Amino acid sequence: MHRLDHSTGPPTCGRGPKRGRSWPDEAIGRSRGGLTTKIHLACDGQGRPLAFTLTAGNVNDCTQFESVMARIRIERCRPGRPRTRPDRVGVDKGYSSTKIRAYLRRRGVKAAIPERIDQINGRIRRGESLCRLNRTAYRRRNVVERCFNRLKHNKALATRYDKRARHYEAPVTLACLRLWLP
Repeated sequence: MHRLDHSTGPPTCGRGPKRGRSWPDEAIGRSRGGLTTKIHLACDGQGRPLAFTLTAGNVNDCTQFESVMARIRIERCRPGRPRTRPDRVGVDKGYSSTKIRAYLRRRGVKAAIPERIDQINGRIRRGESLCRLNRTAYRRRNVVERCFNRLKHNKALATRYDKRARHYEAPVTLACLRLWLP
């Protein structure tokens, strides 16, 4: 018999997991659409992928922010260490948290992150000032969405056929590399 995840209990005998279970080690998790995988991606201003991670479909986006940022490595044309810090980050409301804002502040990265309505109401209640949002920088966030759109042109990425996470990661990597080609 074969066990996909040692923490899920007894072997599944070739069948899928019981209702409510997921395979976190294999980046498969239950969300609204069924068993899915999320690709967390950082891209440059041209829509070319810089770094990505795979997680189960039920994992929150903001939990992967620091791990995606830590994977960014841009080689320099001349000798020197690779660049690991972008100038500016534009993300959606799902990444609006004090932990992410503090992380970006520590690293000296400018952020264009709109606040969620519950955070705005909390600031108003406490009498604090609202975070300023650079709207022109935030409008550039659609570059990431267009990058995902071009990645999903690959049918193997749009519908995951691979059972193992490392097998699914390979075509994602190849699709990302293809976006860098002229």
